[in-house]
Formats: sequence, structure tokens, C-alpha cells
Amino acid sequence: MQWDWSAVGEFMPMFWDGVLVTLQALVLGVIVAFTLGLVWALAQRSRLKVVRWPVTVVTEFIRNTPLLVQLFFLYFVLPEWGITFSALTTGVIGLGLHYSTYTAEVYRAGIDGVPAGQWEAATALSLPRSRTWFAVILPQAIRRVVPALGNYVVAMLKDSPLISTIGVLEMLGEARQFGSITFQMVEPLVVVGIAFIVIAYPASLLLRALERRLVR
Repeated sequence: MQWDWSAVGEFMPMFWDGVLVTLQALVLGVIVAFTLGLVWALAQRSRLKVVRWPVTVVTEFIRNTPLLVQLFFLYFVLPEWGITFSALTTGVIGLGLHYSTYTAEVYRAGIDGVPAGQWEAATALSLPRSRTWFAVILPQAIRRVVPALGNYVVAMLKDSPLISTIGVLEMLGEARQFGSITFQMVEPLVVVGIAFIVIAYPASLLLRALERRLVR
């Protein structure tokens, strides 16, 4: 087989469409994962068992089942119950929900790492529980776990091709579609592989720099 630059040129318009969809899914998925993960982490520390136990069961179930199965469930099963989303929205929800269970553990570790004296000081000052959380504990906890959260951003980027299985034409989906039309798979797949490296590697370097800065 010979490398065909004309195939690369023909693929590029589709490739840029796929990049846009990939970044949309990634950014929105990260927002869902980080926000919902914090909700899970706080709920798991609730004094009420009726809140704590169901959240623990749900997060453990999601964390221990494959993301691909969850995407299929959201896209093919929920419509049977009258709940329908677009393919992209389903992909965002699936990515965000799946990774929220992992970010919840990151938040939990950060919260547990806050010195006990901070809790005691807040109690001595008679701070309300909500203010203790949002003004004292969470700012310190989140600062500790930013590098770990960043690692999940990269992991989510690498898992984003899974949403192509439910019809979302992100980078890999566009490459597969191009290959099915032209019967040239090598060029688009190589371009997509390089694109993932170009996006992920600078992000990894940025996270390392951020981690060093936070340590200082």
C-alpha cells in the first residue's frame, strides 16, 4: 500500500467536523463529570443513610460496568421508556456520568486530606455546615486534587471515540465513514491518531506544570 496524500486532503473537511464534535463532547462531558462527581462525593458523606447508601450503590454500579454498555443503554433502552436524547447529548451524558463516579473518588480523597484542624476551627467559629464546606473545606480539597482531575480529562478524550458507536461522528466516526465511502482507511486513521496525540500530549504537559505550581 502507498500513502495517498489526496485521500488526506479529501478527508480533512470531515476531520475538522469530527474535531469540533470531539471537543464539544469532551468539554461538556468534563463539566458534567466534575459537577456530578462533587455531588456524589458530598452525598456519600451525608449523615442520612437514605441519601448515602443509594448514592454509593449507584456510583459503584456505574463504575463497575463498561462505558460502552452504558452508552447503549442510554441510547437504545431509555427511548423505550419515553426518554429520548440526541446522539451527541447521549454521548455527553454517558461520558459525564461514567467519569463522575471516578471524580467522586478523587474529591473524596481530597476532602479526607484536609487536616482535621480545619474542621475543628470551623466548629470553634460556629460556622454553619454549608459555609464550612464551601468556604473552608472544598477550596482546600479541590486545590489538592486538580492534577488528578486533569488526568481524567485526558482519559475522557481517549474514550470519546466510543460515542461513535451510537452514531456520533467525532474524529474516529468521521474516519470510519470516510473509509467506508472511499475504501481508504489507512490515511484517515493515521490522521486521527496523530490528532489525539497532538491534543492529549500538550494537555498532559500542562497538567504536569499545574501540578508543580500547586505543590509550590
